[in-house]
Amino acid sequence: MAALIKYLNHSIPLAEVVFFRSIVALVPLMIFLLMTSNFPAGLRTQHPWQHVSRCLLGTLAMFCMFATLRYLPIAEATTVSYLSPVILVIFALVFLKETVSRRRWLGVCCGIVGLCMMTLPNFSADSSRDTLIGIAVGVLAATMMAAALLQVRQLSKMGENPGAIALYFALTSTVMGGVLMLGHWVMPTLAQWLCLLGIGLLGGIAQIFMTLAFKYAEASAMAPYEYLSIVWAVIIGFVVFDEVPNAVFWLAMPLILLGAIIARPKSQRQS
Repeated sequence: MAALIKYLNHSIPLAEVVFFRSIVALVPLMIFLLMTSNFPAGLRTQHPWQHVSRCLLGTLAMFCMFATLRYLPIAEATTVSYLSPVILVIFALVFLKETVSRRRWLGVCCGIVGLCMMTLPNFSADSSRDTLIGIAVGVLAATMMAAALLQVRQLSKMGENPGAIALYFALTSTVMGGVLMLGHWVMPTLAQWLCLLGIGLLGGIAQIFMTLAFKYAEASAMAPYEYLSIVWAVIIGFVVFDEVPNAVFWLAMPLILLGAIIARPKSQRQS
């Protein structure tokens, strides 16, 4: 999906990409809810305002993440997104008053050091402005995603249906994308139509598979597959877009990944 978003680059407005990512994803999500007998009964909620907050944060994170792919190579954009678990530790301390262990603080430190290693070399006079913008927007995306994950955690503790959480998010991002693309519509070519449809279908199907994976397997068992996205990002960036990560990336990426792994709650790291 990231490769298709990267392919569209600046040829299709960001809001238009978000709109089609969301509205097309509703198709597999609705089919999934019907197959699991969660429609319409599973959509009832006693916490509508918590859903609103989660959906707005998630949609802002999507906008920022898609924008990051326009400014950074796929591998770097994917790496920055793994700051979310690191930022989530800080949010859990501040907003949920959770006790944070020394191990998780070590994860936060690793993530911050990795981010600094990736960012500071780009402040030289001959640095790319796009790179700095991409890193800044990527960090904002990770922050919004961490806040959205915090809301998802609270909704799950309240007994909300995972399918309802996913569907309300897709509906919200569809509306926000649709409103923001008014006046900025660009008629896609055939290739761009196929990309937009692919982004939506892949996004919706990935969301379903992720839900099923964490339903039937321990989070710790799934983590190695989650971090494989970095490998795929490097391969796709090199093969499709001729992107070769620099030395700074190879130094910063392990630290950010290590920080994300260590910063996860202990229950998610044990099988």
